[in-house]
Amino acid sequence: MSFGIKQHPESLKWRFCCGQILLHLIFFCYICNFVTGHMRYSIPEEMKKGSLIGNVAQDLGLDLKRLRSGRARIVSGESIQYVELKPDKGILAVKGRIDREQLCGDTTPCSFTFEMILENPMELHQITVEITDINDNSPTFKRDSMHFEISETASVGARFPLATAEDLDVGVNGMKEYILNDNDNFVLKQHSNAEGKKYAEIVLQKPLDRETNPRLSLKLVAVDGGTPQRSGTVNIDVVVLDVNDNAPVFNQTLYKATVTENALKNTYVTTVNASDADVGSNSVVTYYFSDLSNYLGDLFKIDEKSGVVVTTGFIDFEKDKKFELQIHAKDQGGLTDTSEVIIEVVDVNDNVPAISVMSFTSPVLEDSPPGTTIGIINVKDLDSGDNGQVSCRIEGNVPFKIRTNLKHYYSLITDSVLDREMVSQYNITVVATDSGAPPLSAQRIFNIKVSDVNDNAPLFSNTVYSAFITENNSPGLSVLTLKANDPDENQNARISYILEGKNIAGSSVSEYVSVNVETGVVLAARSFDYEQIKELIFVVKAQDGGSPPLSSNVTVKLIIQDQNDNPPQVLYPVQTGGSMVAEMVPRSADVGYLVTKVVAVDVDSGQNAWLSYKLQKATDRALFEVGLQNGEIRTIRQVTDKDAVKQRLTVIVEDNGQPSRSATVIVNVAVADNFPEVLSEFTDFPHDKEYNDNLTFYLVLALAVVSFLFITCLVVIISVKIYRWRQSRILYHSSLPVIPYYPPRYSDTLGTGTLPHVYNYEVCRTTDSRKSDIKFGPTSSQNVLLMDSTSIGTMQRIQNEKNILDEPDSPLEVSDI
Repeated sequence: MSFGIKQHPESLKWRFCCGQILLHLIFFCYICNFVTGHMRYSIPEEMKKGSLIGNVAQDLGLDLKRLRSGRARIVSGESIQYVELKPDKGILAVKGRIDREQLCGDTTPCSFTFEMILENPMELHQITVEITDINDNSPTFKRDSMHFEISETASVGARFPLATAEDLDVGVNGMKEYILNDNDNFVLKQHSNAEGKKYAEIVLQKPLDRETNPRLSLKLVAVDGGTPQRSGTVNIDVVVLDVNDNAPVFNQTLYKATVTENALKNTYVTTVNASDADVGSNSVVTYYFSDLSNYLGDLFKIDEKSGVVVTTGFIDFEKDKKFELQIHAKDQGGLTDTSEVIIEVVDVNDNVPAISVMSFTSPVLEDSPPGTTIGIINVKDLDSGDNGQVSCRIEGNVPFKIRTNLKHYYSLITDSVLDREMVSQYNITVVATDSGAPPLSAQRIFNIKVSDVNDNAPLFSNTVYSAFITENNSPGLSVLTLKANDPDENQNARISYILEGKNIAGSSVSEYVSVNVETGVVLAARSFDYEQIKELIFVVKAQDGGSPPLSSNVTVKLIIQDQNDNPPQVLYPVQTGGSMVAEMVPRSADVGYLVTKVVAVDVDSGQNAWLSYKLQKATDRALFEVGLQNGEIRTIRQVTDKDAVKQRLTVIVEDNGQPSRSATVIVNVAVADNFPEVLSEFTDFPHDKEYNDNLTFYLVLALAVVSFLFITCLVVIISVKIYRWRQSRILYHSSLPVIPYYPPRYSDTLGTGTLPHVYNYEVCRTTDSRKSDIKFGPTSSQNVLLMDSTSIGTMQRIQNEKNILDEPDSPLEVSDI
């Protein structure tokens, strides 16, 4: 005779789900500082797909636009999602079939929790959906029938446990009671265990008589409390045996044992023991489990002779933390006893933490303030106790840190100011480690890119740039290239070079130089003249393409280098076209007598302005010399009476440039002690033939031009007269009004040339002109004679006024009016 209590095959899973619910409740306690809203809905199980659960947008006070802009989505740790969010309507709807029994088993209340995440800004809302039970399951027995073999000597009051019925529903819809059909020998007794689970046994109330009734057929009905009420039935067959009056008795009514999860097969758990007072075959006891589910039957087995309980399958603490087994002991006469074994599962650290990314943002602006949230992660460990305590950290020295405000949730935030120019991206390794022994850890790598902002101005390598350019350059010549660097990227690093406005010598700087806006090449806009400007100082601005743009300035110093492009200019003696200048040297002059000094300048600079003087030609080269550096003309021997009165010296003035330039000056020297001697000699000076030829050419040319202009004016005047006459005739015969015509005035552009005003000169000279004059202006040790070729006749009259020339160094002015 075998009998036992039947246990539901998914009971352990439901207990695990119950533990998950408790964890969620703890999670709700921690999340209050972070979640902006917490909603709870209640719906019955087995609702159709698409059925409305609730208007989450209205209940949380959120706008539909906020749901769409925040990319609202549901995040759940479960592998199956039972609900779905419709952001366009802001409602939660049933996504798939929800079976409360499959979801929670016998755990009440049954609910599941998920999070709704919004971004920009980041919000986390927790939503709990409670599933209420409906009476959709009938009580069921594991077996179709139960078989008992009972000795006829069984005493009144003997108990025989029955198989239990299971109803997957809970509450009022769950298992309510058992009903036994009417009979004469047995009554039904119902009991509840510590978990509230009902089980029944039949109690012998009247002794059996095998001879009267060797077999009894009973029917046991299990009913629930739902509406309408559901039931399940099992048949009970009782075979009456002859004589065995002592039943086996367990030495303990409750056995307790422990087993470590992940234990190997055939690991010893415990041993049960029952004894029978009978002898012989009636004292042989066998052990067996009472109605083990398929799940428990795969985990444990008992030796029917020794009562040793061992493991037969893989035990996972995260699924089942405790097992309750009912064991029956039966002798050969069919008498039985029942005991219970409670097996506690000991957790080991066999689960690594699981890191889930709730939200993550990349790239991140480099000017993001410290404390900016980059992402939210969820870290869970299925182990319990210390094995399930998890801590998070970031490996390496990076400007990020982990912060937690609630259990299992961590925020990845910036710890300091980022600088893309130093580090453009980071590979952040987040490590989650539990507190087990040994500890287990998991890691997740986040690639964070730093996006650029315009926080760096272009910088030049030098504060001042200097360049040299030779004068008389060609316009457009490249002078130098400016280069600025901007560590930003893309448009923020695109540099434009701009010439800052400034006037140089009254003109815009752009008239002198230009700058290529892209390359920074400085070009000469004109040809420079060292004699006019020796250096240019201007400012160039480098500006990037950011918003707003940043810039920096640099000073450019352009130094003009001199070229030998100007010949020396003789200042003294002055060369005149029609008169001769003569220096007087007395015949008593000693060696080294200073005759005169040639004064010349060169507007160039440096060695291009170094002048040297050389005597090119002379009437008597043995009489005079020229100082190489100072241009002084001195006698190199004693002047004698044999020396000619007329001395003509040609002095060449040469600069030191490459190639060198020169100028020539003619110095006339009169060797005499008095003026009559000088005059008598200098009257024989012929006019320069070349000068006379040139003068004749210009006179003829002037005459031709004057004649042409006269004839042209005459033709114009006659034409104008004829035109006016014809116009007057036409107007005379027409009725049109006469509009006088005034020719435009021509503005005088005086002051724009070399002379600021216009001057008229009249020069009248004759051979015996009384307007001619002679001025003598000797200085210190030299005499100067100014003579005109048209005034030679007047020299005769000077002889009559010799009384004013008593002192040889006195200046003389003769004017004959």
